[in-house]
Amino acid sequence: MKTPADQAASWLGQSMSHEHHDDEAVATHRYRAVFISDLHLGTPGCQATQLLSFLKASPCDHLYLVGDIIDGWQLRRRWYWPQAHNDVVQKLLRGARKGTRVVFVPGNHDEFARGFIGHQFGGIEVVDEAVHVTADGRRLWVTHGDYFDGVIQCAKWLAYVGDNLYEFTLKLNRYLNHLRARFGLPYWSLSAYLKHKVKKAVNFISDFEVAVAHEARRRGHQGVVCGHIHRAEMREIEGILYCNDGDWVESRTALVEHHDGRLELLHWGASTSGPARRAALQAVSA
Repeated sequence: MKTPADQAASWLGQSMSHEHHDDEAVATHRYRAVFISDLHLGTPGCQATQLLSFLKASPCDHLYLVGDIIDGWQLRRRWYWPQAHNDVVQKLLRGARKGTRVVFVPGNHDEFARGFIGHQFGGIEVVDEAVHVTADGRRLWVTHGDYFDGVIQCAKWLAYVGDNLYEFTLKLNRYLNHLRARFGLPYWSLSAYLKHKVKKAVNFISDFEVAVAHEARRRGHQGVVCGHIHRAEMREIEGILYCNDGDWVESRTALVEHHDGRLELLHWGASTSGPARRAALQAVSA
C-alpha cells in the first residue's frame, strides 16, 4: 500500500502533466503576499471549490502555504482526492511557474513533507519556517504552529483521537448546513461555535497565541504568521503582531499584504465567484 508521501508524489506528477488552464475567474486585486493554511486537501471538509475561486481572484507576488495543506492523517486512513483538490494543486503549480514565489511550510497533518525540506517541487519551495519582510520593513516569522501545541508534541495519540472527533464534528456540520441552506439560512460553523464556548478550548487558543508571539519576539521579529488552530486572528500581543490566517475547512480565510505593507484578514464569501469580503473578523488591519 502506498504511503501518503508516495501518493503525494504520484498526484503531484499527475497534476504537472495534466494541468489545465481554467482561469475563468477574473482577478479582483493583486497582493504583494498571500498567506493561507489548513486547507486539508484530501478530506471531505476541504472547501476546495471556494479556495480555487479565491486563488484565481487573488494573484500575488509571494504565496505562503502555512501548513496542513494536505491531510496525510486522513489520507492514511482513507484515500479521498476529488478533481477539485487536484485543481487546487494545479493552480499552485501554475502560479509558481508564472512567477509567484510559492513557499510551503509543512504542518503536522502534512509532516511527511518535512522530509523534503530544502527541496523544490514544480517551483514550490519546501521549508521548515520562513521570514517574510513586508513592504514597510517588518519581519514576520512564518510557522505552522504545531510545535507550540503540547498535545501534538507530547501525546500524539491524543491528537489523532481529537482529529477523529473533529472530522465527526465537520461531518455533522455539513449536514446541518445542508438543512440551513434549504431554509435560506447562511453558513454556520458548529466547530467554531464549540471552540468559542468551551472554556478549555478558549484557554488553549489564548495560551497558543501568547506562546507563538513570545517566540517571535525572542527571535527578533516584529510579528508572526501561523495557522494550526483554525482561528483567524490579527492582534498585537505585548508589542508583537500575531496573525493567524485561519483555514479553508470552516472559515475560508486568508491573510494578505497590500503593496504598501498593510496586512488584512479576508473572508471569502459563500459565493464562489464574488469578490473577497473584508469581513469583520477584525476591525483593525495592520
